[in-house]
Amino acid sequence: MAVPKVLLRVSVDGKFFRLGGEKFFPKGITYGPFVPSREYDVLPPPEQAARDLALIRELGGNVVRVYHPPGKWFLDLASEHGLRVWVDFPWEKQFCFLDSPALQENARRAVREAVRSCERHPAVFAFCVANEIPADIVRWSGVKAVSEFLDTLVEEAKGIDAEALCTFTSFPPTEFLQPANVDFVSYNVYLHQQKALESYLARLQMIADAKPLVLAEFGIDSFREGEGAKCEMLAWQIETAFRAGLAGTVLFSFTDDWFTGSHQVENWSFGLTTRDRAPKPSFEVVRNLYHTAPRFPLPRYPKVSVVVASYNGARTLKTCLESLTHLNYPDYEVILVDDGSTDNTRDIADAYPNIRYIRQPNLGLSGARNTGINAATGEVIAFTDSDCRADEDWLHYLVGDLLNGGFAGIGGHNFLPPEDSSVAAAVMVSPGGPAHVMLTDREAEHLPGCNMAFYKYALLELGGFDPVFRRAGDDVDVCWRLLERGCKLGFSPAGFVWHYRRSTVRAYLKQQAGYGEAEALLAHKHPEYFNPLGASIWRGRIYGQSRVGPAVRRPVIYHGLFGSGFFQKLYAPAPAYALMFCTSLEYHVLITLPLLAVSISIPALWPLLLASVALTLGVCAAAAAQAQLPRKKRKLWSRPLVALLFLLQPVVRGWARYRWRLTVRPRPRAQRRAAAAGVARPKSVGTVSYWSDKGVDRFAFLDGVLKLLEAEGWQTKLDTGWNDHDVEIYGEKWARLRLTTVMEDLGGGKTVVRGRLDANWSLRAKLYFWVLLALEVVVVALLRDTQPWLWMMLLSVPLLGWFFEQEKHNLQGIIAGLLDTIGLKLGMTRIEHGKARELGEPGQRTSAK
Repeated sequence: MAVPKVLLRVSVDGKFFRLGGEKFFPKGITYGPFVPSREYDVLPPPEQAARDLALIRELGGNVVRVYHPPGKWFLDLASEHGLRVWVDFPWEKQFCFLDSPALQENARRAVREAVRSCERHPAVFAFCVANEIPADIVRWSGVKAVSEFLDTLVEEAKGIDAEALCTFTSFPPTEFLQPANVDFVSYNVYLHQQKALESYLARLQMIADAKPLVLAEFGIDSFREGEGAKCEMLAWQIETAFRAGLAGTVLFSFTDDWFTGSHQVENWSFGLTTRDRAPKPSFEVVRNLYHTAPRFPLPRYPKVSVVVASYNGARTLKTCLESLTHLNYPDYEVILVDDGSTDNTRDIADAYPNIRYIRQPNLGLSGARNTGINAATGEVIAFTDSDCRADEDWLHYLVGDLLNGGFAGIGGHNFLPPEDSSVAAAVMVSPGGPAHVMLTDREAEHLPGCNMAFYKYALLELGGFDPVFRRAGDDVDVCWRLLERGCKLGFSPAGFVWHYRRSTVRAYLKQQAGYGEAEALLAHKHPEYFNPLGASIWRGRIYGQSRVGPAVRRPVIYHGLFGSGFFQKLYAPAPAYALMFCTSLEYHVLITLPLLAVSISIPALWPLLLASVALTLGVCAAAAAQAQLPRKKRKLWSRPLVALLFLLQPVVRGWARYRWRLTVRPRPRAQRRAAAAGVARPKSVGTVSYWSDKGVDRFAFLDGVLKLLEAEGWQTKLDTGWNDHDVEIYGEKWARLRLTTVMEDLGGGKTVVRGRLDANWSLRAKLYFWVLLALEVVVVALLRDTQPWLWMMLLSVPLLGWFFEQEKHNLQGIIAGLLDTIGLKLGMTRIEHGKARELGEPGQRTSAK
């Protein structure tokens, strides 16, 4: 049978590779080096090489990794056998090369000569600029310096062959080395326990992030482990790697014949064949697995309902639906919910008769997704957006990780499509983009709505998505509610979609305004997840291509004693959130604008104003400089545009957030009823006490209080275990109250539950009060000579403070009345403070025990 010839070159496609119109999964094996010869260097003669390559092809392999640049004859031979060649560059990395300009030039020359010798041959899969740089060499020279040098080697290769794929092969002792310019991430990993390998591959997927991950070397020495153990371990190693979503594997090695370090190695047997090329039992094991890879069968295939909610998304809808009709998953349906679109969404949907089309009035994003849930017949419901294009293996990996991890929901990456614009690329790395938040290498705190899937039962138990979230925030709300119920959320690195970003600044800022409104809604519903300024508080680490802020601290690396650690882990610092305050709306309102107003009359303050503005612009510029823009999308204006978006986004999003928060909202029903009935509430209630002869404890009392608060529409924040109060209750706009309870056991089944009601002004009230005071003081100071009567303006400040105090006392009274209601329902009697002892059992004495 004629073997296929290599014609096309492999390219990167998200977390995988592509060859023409098909995905390409490297199923490789290392080859050589062998005893050197003058004619063929470290490769065998062509006759032997042809027989070896035929065996590799029989094995199911498609990539051969060689550790020295091969001659053109070998590339031609590999091409004839339908194989790609992974080419390593040998250079003196075992020395302190960054201390020697000559060694650095030798490395660059080795790269240039090797790439030129390959002559852009289509059989070349990739170039590896270095393999396993010793950890102590990196520690000596510095991680940043070594990474930057590796990037220069990639640039040398790309300068000669721009289409060539380049990588650097690391291993656990240099896990922290992460050059920016490599096309894919590759690691040599030798772990002989399955759980350890699964955990480490999950970690490497987090390091690889948006790039493909390849297991560049793995294997078992049958000389020490035995051939039987080798067969067993190779079986689960290969399957584990592909189930973990790796883009490919390269097994070490083809044969026991291995020459390295100027001598023939005799005391090991990593090969699948003997030195005379006789296949071992492990050869047959790998052949079976490589012919099955990459899509190993899942334990089961639950039916999946894919829900696409669309409102005027016709621009990208056809691309989205087309991708969903070609998924590599045996049992799924697609439901398109048209949320009252006014464009040609219906016409596009009619071209796909196998897709269920549902049209409804414009109810918002949550309403559309709930319609999809109600129409779904699948056990699992997956969500994506009309501006997304799904990878063909999207569901295979999502469902596989969902089943394997015991999760209630799962999500994955969302990448910028290669065909999207340079403006979209700038938007992608700007703040506010969809990102996943990870608690561990596998468990997530938040999944972006454009790529998430849940068991249907979990969504039904929640009551679906909250319809209050019309434009955004519904995904965050669902994730938080599931976590609060004790469910786990997972992340599937290989289950990704392509996500088209906003292509204009105006569209981006409009999107961010919607996110700001959603944040306000989330803060109202989940105040425990937000700080006093309304910014979200995440327990996990935010991952994604959008930047949160500039990094100002260096990462910390655990090297082990004297730099000898086998797993040397990098701990990356969090972005400088404090610096990002200098770009916020609050900073401009409280600092920049008052400085501007005062500087008009006091020129001496101009330097302070300029310093404030320079600080803001500097933070934006630093964040833009650190943004990881795709190489092919970079323009001269890209980073200035990113800096501009960092400047505008916090203002637009913050204004939308405050606009919603400061808008007068309806009172909770308890307040409305009390006002309508003219019920007088006590103006100040600090402590209340309730007596019971039925043994009612404070937990039963609190349970009733919380249920009534929820039913009445109050916004609350529960104790998380770190507070000295039980629940924080937010009033209409100007006040908040902290309720703390305690129980006194009187004996004989008699109890007293006491509650302390500590009321205070809300953040909004404090902000109004101090801003008004500051502005009036400034105005009076500036105009005291020409308009002395303006001092009377200051009288408005105590009046405002009196109003806020009244609101605080009213809130105390209303909550006291609500507690009376609960006490009455539980058969408790309101008593005066200090009367508890009189209601105890006669003769009851306090025990010293």
